[in-house]
Amino acid sequence: MTDPRLGRRRFLATAAGAAAGIPVAAASAIPPTAQAAPRRRGRGGSTATFRWLGTAGWRVDIGAKTVLVDPYLSRFDTGLFKPPFNPATGLTVDAERIAEHAGTPETILVTHTHWDHYNDVPHIARRSGARVFGTLTAYHLGLAHGLPTGQLSPVKGGEVLDFGEYTVEVVASLHSRNPSYSMAFPGVRTEVPAPPATIADLPEGDTLAFQITPRGGPSVFFMGASDFVERNLAGLAPDVAMVAVPSTDVTHEYAPRLLEALGRPAIVVPVHWDDFETPLTNPPPVTPEDRRRLDGFLAAVRRVAPRTEVLLPRYLTPYTFG
Repeated sequence: MTDPRLGRRRFLATAAGAAAGIPVAAASAIPPTAQAAPRRRGRGGSTATFRWLGTAGWRVDIGAKTVLVDPYLSRFDTGLFKPPFNPATGLTVDAERIAEHAGTPETILVTHTHWDHYNDVPHIARRSGARVFGTLTAYHLGLAHGLPTGQLSPVKGGEVLDFGEYTVEVVASLHSRNPSYSMAFPGVRTEVPAPPATIADLPEGDTLAFQITPRGGPSVFFMGASDFVERNLAGLAPDVAMVAVPSTDVTHEYAPRLLEALGRPAIVVPVHWDDFETPLTNPPPVTPEDRRRLDGFLAAVRRVAPRTEVLLPRYLTPYTFG
């Protein structure tokens, strides 16, 4: 895990390239109000607004209700983008930034429990009273953080949950792999651990994906890591897919297989390509290596699904689809 030859980004490797802030130009971008024809519309319901929180995080406002997916706003320095990477980095929370941007959610969806997806979740849940949905590891970590069982809902994949104004379908998924076909901080928590203190105390903990469908549509698929089980995506056919950009080439035909399994969504929104150890300011910064990966992913989408539109999101910008 600490081999510097692994290079690349995030928790998949411990030695990322220098984090040069390079503005991302929106290739084939669409405006905040997207007009690509979704496959579910016209049944009435509340308008949904989507805001990218950086990394794989989203705030979804559906009428008066707020849903968060992998909210990570604290964005503290671990050395991942400016080596050396330090697995013993202490967990900290930027309460002011969270208060400014997280809203008051009723639901928090956690794809997996690495720090850049889970770190802020206990604080937000404690402040808002939101219910947290995640793996059994997320459940046990929530208890370790002092959250009551009444706010924690373990899920496995296959559940279709009705919240009135929207539904959430849970999908069993996979975490991405580093160049050594492994990942940082693997493992699960099968019982309540000591309260986590460092980023190494937050393992991957199994991985999920989620599909949120507001009443009346559109359906929106969320990934937190760049791998998947094709068979588990059968029949989802989302209108919009928030897709994690692959960090390596070890997953075979990532974009073609994913887009085919999802039925070539009308809109694809790449996520998890930004330098998430910088302030939350636009344009989102991206390292040279991640820029190359992002460009390769965009080219693959255009090649495999030429009718699919691509939206390169900006931080905290409201988007609607439909």
